[in-house]
Amino acid sequence: MPTALIAPSILSANFSILGEEIKAVEAAGADWIHVDVMDGHFVPNLTFGPIVVEHLRLISKLPLDCHLMVSNPEAWIQPFAQAGADWITVHAESTPHLDRVLNQIREAKCQVGVSLNPATPLAMIEEVLDLVDLVLLMGVNPGFGGQKFIESTFGKVERLVKLRAGRSFLVSIDGGVSTQNIGQLQKMGANIFVVGSAIFSTQDRRKAMEKLRCSLNESE
Repeated sequence: MPTALIAPSILSANFSILGEEIKAVEAAGADWIHVDVMDGHFVPNLTFGPIVVEHLRLISKLPLDCHLMVSNPEAWIQPFAQAGADWITVHAESTPHLDRVLNQIREAKCQVGVSLNPATPLAMIEEVLDLVDLVLLMGVNPGFGGQKFIESTFGKVERLVKLRAGRSFLVSIDGGVSTQNIGQLQKMGANIFVVGSAIFSTQDRRKAMEKLRCSLNESE
């Protein structure tokens, strides 16, 4: 199980030069590319469709981690899988048929992820933990980048890691991740860190990545 992967979230990138932004973070040492897919209904924002993922697949060999913050995720599994997604994560709150949707992701030959909003209890996903490769906990209320990390997320991570005993799914944190908290989250057992503003708010992507790596190394 990997100890620490950094996945820049392109929600915070400059969309007018998105290809250049992807190449810059890849050169800076990114492990994954995180694609926040928002439909303006499940969350109050509109972002990327499958065609964007299709074009990203042409310019990057990094794993594409597609986080579907959408209503009716059933309708979007195949389009994103066919576009080139490696990982597809759906929100437990977005569907009454979570078991079915997670199996659809597996059938589409993608790695399976499930996500929870900050106020959603872990009990909502306990029955499907054996079906997933990744659990993504939101550190902010989804919809927009640049938000402050919700401190209660620390306790939720700790409880989730205990639930992971005997299983091998990865724990991912999305929202408000920075040099100030990434080390503590790693110590608690988180594996993947989705980082937006802390990387894309500075012109020097490599330096931003190095600072995050240093914070991770200091926590070991």
